[in-house]
Amino acid sequence: MNSEIVPIPRHGLNRTTTLAIIFFHIGAVAALFFFSWKMVAITAFLYWMCTGLGISLGYHRLHTHRSYVVPRPLEYFFAICGALTLEGGPISWVATHRIHHQYSDKPGDPHSPHDGAFWAHVGWLIWGETMHNNTRFMSKYAPDLARYPFYVNLNNYHWTPVVAMTAILYAIGGWPLVLWGTCVRVVFGWHATWAINSVTHMWGSRRFETRDDSRNNFLVALFTFGEGWHNNHHAHPTSARHGLEWWEFDMSWITLKILRALGIAKSIRAAKVTSAMAEREAA
Repeated sequence: MNSEIVPIPRHGLNRTTTLAIIFFHIGAVAALFFFSWKMVAITAFLYWMCTGLGISLGYHRLHTHRSYVVPRPLEYFFAICGALTLEGGPISWVATHRIHHQYSDKPGDPHSPHDGAFWAHVGWLIWGETMHNNTRFMSKYAPDLARYPFYVNLNNYHWTPVVAMTAILYAIGGWPLVLWGTCVRVVFGWHATWAINSVTHMWGSRRFETRDDSRNNFLVALFTFGEGWHNNHHAHPTSARHGLEWWEFDMSWITLKILRALGIAKSIRAAKVTSAMAEREAA
């Protein structure tokens, strides 16, 4: 990663992004008129696949922090799952998150609550310069991914997996399944991920005295497969394990342990911190 990171600039209203956010929220509300437990179950599975495998295990713990190693095809699969969240391609997502760690809660942080809670949650996407499709610019912060044509192409056309999945869902279950499997899933995933940027930098407990305002928040962790243990993460950013205590539920860490037991995941970095150690570090 480039050690001299230039903050992503801000500019006026992102009309395309704003319209997409509005459109998907309308679709999510419309899905309620076609409620069924079958739809909920399918959406929950797709949410785990896209946000759990794609964002938590993929974009974040693997592609951004390289906290473990899996075979290249599985790494690519996780990236496709991440793209299905409509949170941008792997290069832009990784670059933004690395900039966040570099400037966390300081000038230059793309989404700090210091610029307002709404800004941290979604305003930075509406008015900030997201650079989702500027692969060349974002590659400066993710050169390790930019070396692979797969990641470059996926970043350039990050919306194509969603189009393909939406077509499949329509063929299987018509518009009701599209509204649930695409709109509800994407919107819920957005707010869950955005809550990590906003909520876990405002509310929760602080085990470690990090140089930012990161906090551990159980509710956010519950809906993001362990990402809500954010203070733990900022204290140990390269650790694949975010829930450091037995009661800190971390679904992604459990999944990773299963992959390790199967011989699929290797070279796993995991912080091992007891309460006593944490208290000494915070003292």
